[in-house]
Amino acid sequence: MKVDVIGDVHGCYEELTELLTKLGYQWTNGIPEHPESRIPVFLGDLTDRGPNSLDVIELVYQLVIGKQKGKYIPGNHCDKLYRYFLGNPVKQKHGLETTVAEYEQSNKEEQASIKAKFLELYEKAPLYLKLPEVHAVVAHAGIKEDLIDKQGKKVKTFVLYGDITGKTDEQGRPERRDWAKHYRGDQWIVYGHTPVKEPRFKQKTVNIDTGCVFGGKLTAFRLPEEKLVSVSSNQPYIKEKFRSFED
Repeated sequence: MKVDVIGDVHGCYEELTELLTKLGYQWTNGIPEHPESRIPVFLGDLTDRGPNSLDVIELVYQLVIGKQKGKYIPGNHCDKLYRYFLGNPVKQKHGLETTVAEYEQSNKEEQASIKAKFLELYEKAPLYLKLPEVHAVVAHAGIKEDLIDKQGKKVKTFVLYGDITGKTDEQGRPERRDWAKHYRGDQWIVYGHTPVKEPRFKQKTVNIDTGCVFGGKLTAFRLPEEKLVSVSSNQPYIKEKFRSFED
């Protein structure tokens, strides 16, 4: 097995198609397929904030469900959109409002199609993805070694939001512990969720959310090669959205 784990897309469809092309995928009838049968793996947060969330949903659905040539796990933004589509009361902010606006501008037939596809995509997705063939685990916000092979509310909260404390920092963002600094496992943990200017390697973990929607890059981590491939964002650069760590 050879995989390309792709970081948080957040509706940046043009950058996604550019990255897939750079990775060597060839487009047939609008679907990217790799001549070496590589598998794209999406680590969540497909939507929100960016300009083309519905196109991203459509592409990932066709890859994962339609052609069964890709894999997907949800992120916290995916979880919120799922709850919105179910009719649950969710606040339309932190990016959801952009996806909802795009959705509401579509006609009824398009709305029914994209809603059904996203619900199926989400409901068939695992909380996190074990890839023993390349000695890796993919989880949206990461996962502690002692949570691997477990399920439940605690695991879901961790993989969607990270190691949160329940408090907020001086910028009003959720306070998160640096779980990666304490990871001692021997398999890769590939994750995103927290925008960083450059992929962050710590022990055998790598954060590949390089903030495409905030003007950074869209990044893929290739396994088993352990190689990074990125494309530059087309979005405006927002410096304060990126996080730095004291390593």
